Amino acid sequence: MQDFTQKVTGNSSTNCTINHSIHQTLSPTIYILVFGVGLPANCLSLYYGYLQIRAKNELGIYLCNLTIADLFYIFSLPFWLQYVLQHDNWTYDANLCKICGILLYENIYISVGFLCCISIDRYLAVVHPFRFYQFRTIKAAVVVSIIIWGKEILMSWFVFKHADISMDAESHIICFEHYPIKDWEHNINYYRFFGGFLFPFFLLLFSYCGILRVVRKSHGTQKKTKIQIKRLVSSTVIIFLVCFGPYHILLVIRSLFENSCMFAEKIFNIYHFSLLLTSFNCVADPVLYCFSSESTYQNFVKMRDSGLTCLRCLRTKTQVSYQLKTLETLRKSNSVPAVEEPDLIIHHYYKQS
Repeated sequence: MQDFTQKVTGNSSTNCTINHSIHQTLSPTIYILVFGVGLPANCLSLYYGYLQIRAKNELGIYLCNLTIADLFYIFSLPFWLQYVLQHDNWTYDANLCKICGILLYENIYISVGFLCCISIDRYLAVVHPFRFYQFRTIKAAVVVSIIIWGKEILMSWFVFKHADISMDAESHIICFEHYPIKDWEHNINYYRFFGGFLFPFFLLLFSYCGILRVVRKSHGTQKKTKIQIKRLVSSTVIIFLVCFGPYHILLVIRSLFENSCMFAEKIFNIYHFSLLLTSFNCVADPVLYCFSSESTYQNFVKMRDSGLTCLRCLRTKTQVSYQLKTLETLRKSNSVPAVEEPDLIIHHYYKQS
């Protein structure tokens, strides 16, 4: 630890005195919530994506990659939790800091990339069902996934080489952040805003507007179903904007105006609040892109019914062990009442083959 501190002192330091109170109050709560909800939800999402891959559905490739990216970030949350609870003082290895920082930031753009893939896949399936079929195959999905991961790995390597550990005025080792931001970060932030947020957002908007236009003109679609589709698409776009919009806008603001500690101190709380909002993407992804699909919802119902059946079997065995029953009584106790499936919340154009 002493060598690590000496290395930090020799590399970089900052005289900015930042109030990190948001990290001792709001951040731990958000990290614990996202970890507790996001971990099981994404594990189920990974299983559902696997089922879709088995069904030769290219959408399963994108869902699995999206889930893996979310899980990588979720696994880094315990380190960030300890970091903020120790008043923004990194006590682990410097390389581990860089890795956790890359998992935090690059998860945003890997997620955005696969969200765009999902929206384009749905757009092609609904708007051009008999064209561009070659782009809606397992092989094409694998190639696109490799390109997305490769691009982000190269970007991560660039950030890994340039990012260093700094020390604040209180001798706390700051992980993956600089106040004020450094010169090399400006171009990265502009790229993140235009290439990592704005362009994908317009692509997402174009895809779902095309889907809504086709559904609105469809005479065979019930009014109730059209309303459900509109709500689902609207929720997707709104969550995208809420999770990623504030953070990227503040990235540009920091790059344009943050040239002193005074500005960094003023924007610190709102900037880190926007960064916390990006964490909720790990919870929203399984809900919007996995649990809302018809096939995965039916699988969930089957799992639920199987679990209820097992519980009934266990209950029956327990009752048999405590009391002697006639043959007629046993026959009645083993009968399982029919379970009425609820209305499916997904719509016809999201139905997975």
